[in-house]
Amino acid sequence: MNHAAPREVEPGPNPPPIADAQDPHHDRILILDFGAQYTQLIGRTVRELGVYCEIFPWDVDYAVIEAFAPRGVILSGGPASAYEDDTPAAPAALFDSGLPVLGICYGMQTLVAQLGGSVENADHREYGHAKVETRRACRLLGEAGQDLDVWMSHGDRVSALPEGFEVVGVSRNSPYAAIANDARGYYGVQFHPEVTHTAAGKDMLGRFVHDICGCAADWVPANIISAIVADVRERVGKEEVILGLSGGVDSSVVAALLHEAIGDQLTCIFVDTGLLRLNEGDQVMATFAEHLGVRVIRVDAEDEFLARLAGVADPEDKRRIIGNLFVEIFERESAKITGAAWLAQGTIYPDVIESAGNKHGKAKVIKSHHNVGGLPEHMKLQLLEPLRELFKDEVRRIGVDLGLPERMVYRHPFPGPGLGVRILGEVKKEYADILRLADAIYLEELEKHDLYDQVSQAFAVFLPVKSVGVVGDNRAYEYVIALRAVETVDFMTANWARLPYEMLATVSSRIINEVRGISRVTYDISGKPPATIEWE
Repeated sequence: MNHAAPREVEPGPNPPPIADAQDPHHDRILILDFGAQYTQLIGRTVRELGVYCEIFPWDVDYAVIEAFAPRGVILSGGPASAYEDDTPAAPAALFDSGLPVLGICYGMQTLVAQLGGSVENADHREYGHAKVETRRACRLLGEAGQDLDVWMSHGDRVSALPEGFEVVGVSRNSPYAAIANDARGYYGVQFHPEVTHTAAGKDMLGRFVHDICGCAADWVPANIISAIVADVRERVGKEEVILGLSGGVDSSVVAALLHEAIGDQLTCIFVDTGLLRLNEGDQVMATFAEHLGVRVIRVDAEDEFLARLAGVADPEDKRRIIGNLFVEIFERESAKITGAAWLAQGTIYPDVIESAGNKHGKAKVIKSHHNVGGLPEHMKLQLLEPLRELFKDEVRRIGVDLGLPERMVYRHPFPGPGLGVRILGEVKKEYADILRLADAIYLEELEKHDLYDQVSQAFAVFLPVKSVGVVGDNRAYEYVIALRAVETVDFMTANWARLPYEMLATVSSRIINEVRGISRVTYDISGKPPATIEWE
């Protein structure tokens, strides 16, 4: 095989959604983001209702909104106050468009303020569970006389309505908890229908997108797959594509999608860092190379990664070293593939929203995204990101439809740097081998006790400190393993999982007895915040 010269990555334009009546992008909702922590939950809920949507910043040029051609617009919550000077506001042209509008929390307040009503600082703030009584029937909330369990999070409130609006719901501290102008299709709710704490919230959003905006429920896995496959075939033609296959959910689904679309035109490069879970490398090869027939080049790079990480203890340094070396090895291997014109990546929609400098987000970086940064500029490949419109739960659903094993698709999140950030401090082969075995025992027992799918994420952490123990009749001075399990909806906040003591006792006993070098097992009962889910 001839060795091609390294080529420059050219992030090609991402095609706009195909807007024809047979495509699942045809009916769409626009969400204007005013900085709420729940904005992505609005998007995910609308998608779950079978309607395509995208999230734009509140100050987007109205021409972009027109080009997007939504059937309706949702204004998210946010931290600002609608009565202040220079406060964020929806584009004025939106209210001349004839589009239905739903304002949520701050979105309701800016809707009111911009249309001539009033907003004030509330004497009594509302945070947490509340009851809303529906006073009048409307298309959004349904019949009058309902008692709705909702989730509030606000310090301001509406004090006077614009012309044409009426109160349709009240709470103890919000005389304008829900408002409506049925004639124009304008609605506002002071509570958050997108969170699970609002019992009928999904039904409300469903009525808005389906009944009020008239959107069909055609954003479903089969249609999504068909649209993506057709788009990839049109863009790629007969050219070759390379993909860095990590074994994670996103890259695995990309591999299955591209194999469906272009077959042997795809070559996957699987860099085995030596920082994967027990037997994970073999499982990746069995699934893709043997079961699906995907062309996969496996690179055993454990020694290279361990050598580069020697003496490095800082978490961000480790992340950077692992990411950079992965790129070096991927570049080295991809240079051996002749004729490759495209680089595929597993970028998903939250990456697009959250990445610093992108058109949708201004989020503060808490720690480095393992999948943000790309390859060296001198590699001339066009970028192919077939999942960049999808949330993680959508990625999982289409993965199952594509024939990937359900346990692979629905397994718990695993960080890009792998065990490198679950070993505190310096990474050594001894530590990685110990952690792999301990983690495998923990996950195996979660499966046995039917608890794996009841927690959102569970894993073991290696602590490079030694603790006194007794093994048989001998004193032992060996390492410590910490176990972590959390329950969360969106991974932005999380509670530690209340696992049964008997199950934890079994795990602890097995790890200490079966994994040489461990004398103590602990359980992490920290929530997020203040702790993060991963330890590094």
